[in-house]
Amino acid sequence: MNRLIVLIQGELQRLTKYHVTTISFLVTIIWFLLLYFIDDSNVLAMLLPFVIIIDATMMSIIFIGSIMFFEKTESTFSTMLVTPVTNQEMILSKTIANTIHSFISCMAIIIIFHFVKGVEVAWIYVSIALILSIVFHSLLGFAFAFHSKDFTSMLVNVMIYNFLFLIPTALNFFNIVLKGEIWEHVLLIAPTQAAVKLIEVGFGEPLALKSIIAFLVLLLGAIFGYKYYILPKFKAYAVKQSGV
Repeated sequence: MNRLIVLIQGELQRLTKYHVTTISFLVTIIWFLLLYFIDDSNVLAMLLPFVIIIDATMMSIIFIGSIMFFEKTESTFSTMLVTPVTNQEMILSKTIANTIHSFISCMAIIIIFHFVKGVEVAWIYVSIALILSIVFHSLLGFAFAFHSKDFTSMLVNVMIYNFLFLIPTALNFFNIVLKGEIWEHVLLIAPTQAAVKLIEVGFGEPLALKSIIAFLVLLLGAIFGYKYYILPKFKAYAVKQSGV
């Protein structure tokens, strides 16, 4: 446990070293400016949870992917493989550090709009939704890093992911196409849709079947994805990057 705490502290420092924290701060300011000048409280109440989830999901993937590629260029993996640190600890430390980092960033926006614009927030539900969404997509960031040759190709893969999962979620959310409650449930196979439906409960939506399904999709996806995909693949990836 002490070793994991030290690793988490190191990962948080690495986020600052690689300017990920700076980028996150700038993105937070951009989101704030985009939302602050919306005078219609109903429009703001609709947009805020969607914007928060985009920040929590897409940025989590990119942040983890960027850290992995920065470590690749610095040959960090070859050093870590000769230490007592386990693969589980390396994965968990990166995931937990990114969750702490992204959670603070998202909550800062929510807190500001709660006090400045009077947005009603159910803090427990919002916290659960954010943590679960960030953890899932942080683990997904590992998968993108495993299957991308460089950072540019990873960004391309993220764009493809957005096209497949984020755009349908947005179309349903804004009631453009894929309308109705049936599509709300069908699209829950997309992690982004699950994250949106889960965080909506934190902004006043009643707890319903779709919320429970969304919770299970993210929770079970994170658990089984970590155990049966991320952890086995990480060892092969670390050995390959170390040049062993």
